[in-house]
Amino acid sequence: MHSSIRSWFMMAVPVLLVGSLAVLAWIVRPHSELPAGREEVVFWHFWGGTDRAVVEGIVERFNESQEQYFVRAVAMPGNNLDMKMFLAVTGGDPPDLINQDDPIVADWAHRDALMPLDEIAPADEIEQLESWLFPAARQLGSYRGRLYGLCNGLDIRALYYNRTVIGQRTGRPAPLRLESIEQLDKLAAACVLREGDKLTSLGYLPDPRRLWAWGVVFGGRFINSEGEVTPDDPAIVRALEWMTRYRDKWGADTLAAFRQGDQSLPGKTFPLLAGRYAIVMDGQWRVRDIPADRSGEFGVWQLPAPAGRERGADGWVNGNLFLVPRGCRSPRGAWEFMKFWSGFGGHEAEAARTCSQGGWIPPSQQVVDQPRFQQYLRQNPLFARFVELAAGEQVPTPVIPAARMYYREVNRAAERALYTDNPGNAASLLEEAAEKVRRQMERVGSREETR
Repeated sequence: MHSSIRSWFMMAVPVLLVGSLAVLAWIVRPHSELPAGREEVVFWHFWGGTDRAVVEGIVERFNESQEQYFVRAVAMPGNNLDMKMFLAVTGGDPPDLINQDDPIVADWAHRDALMPLDEIAPADEIEQLESWLFPAARQLGSYRGRLYGLCNGLDIRALYYNRTVIGQRTGRPAPLRLESIEQLDKLAAACVLREGDKLTSLGYLPDPRRLWAWGVVFGGRFINSEGEVTPDDPAIVRALEWMTRYRDKWGADTLAAFRQGDQSLPGKTFPLLAGRYAIVMDGQWRVRDIPADRSGEFGVWQLPAPAGRERGADGWVNGNLFLVPRGCRSPRGAWEFMKFWSGFGGHEAEAARTCSQGGWIPPSQQVVDQPRFQQYLRQNPLFARFVELAAGEQVPTPVIPAARMYYREVNRAAERALYTDNPGNAASLLEEAAEKVRRQMERVGSREETR
């Protein structure tokens, strides 16, 4: 076992139960028949529901497409995939391939728990892959100049709007695009409904988690060229100051109470569909929540920038990636399967089928251009808008070992700013978040130096 993995695990989990490892080993290597002459590739994923059926379809098609490898998919729902993965690594029997969200890439690569793709695939394939991917998809999978993950789907944020609501409350049709933040503010103010002192519907309410998007649109960057975290970038501070004007207008308690109503909606109801907002920022996955017979009610706007200021990036992007744990049995089989899924290496038509079935944004323009996917976009114009935005300048989450902590601390700072009375100014809140993450980065660097 690599010392870095062992040292992390000893710090994270002081006591291990042998029985737990045994159970996990059974999960990782399911005891079922393997077709003769095939090399098994165990694949962990987090998808459930209808998405799980899509995954099972991809696996079946790959297994039928060749006779060298046999992928066995294992659904791992829940929030403990990190721990399960490291249990498997320390137990000497990791899966061959996992799919996870991007914040874990640098953390796991830093701990030497992942194989860089250039240790698995030929150099010419890696070179081709880097130019084949969208820039954002390439950045999401890279750590210190090496690709550790192959992106199979991008997540883009934009503004959904209800044409009917905006038309009724403003007396004019919703614009086809927003020219500025100021225009968004005016529309938001015009669409408010109240019953006495109680807010019943808002035009728009900034979500603390979306500072990542607004910050880059305002011209900020969450990490500088030296690799230092910069949530206190002046442009990001301005973005949060703009968001807090909504708190100033309505009051922290009023907004917190209103937002609580979102949490009480049945299941995972999209608040826009419930009539609680005229405008909501969210990702492309919400498109499938909109009933087909209502899709004409809604549109998608690109995020607007402040008037009179040079526009920053188009938005913020993250995504899902394939990762190969160090110590696995079939890294080459994992590579062949992730190519088949993502579309790289001549598999673009298969990836177009997969992305059409799952409602996923491909990691490459070559997949987007496939006839099957183009047909899907014509049938789903709201989703198509997100795909258009994916090809623009979308800034990914910083790929650093403390990415999860960074994401959490920025969100906490924004939440305090929006939902707390007298929280301090935006600059001080973001400076506090920056300091916490910088200290963590220093600790991580120190451990790296001593290995």
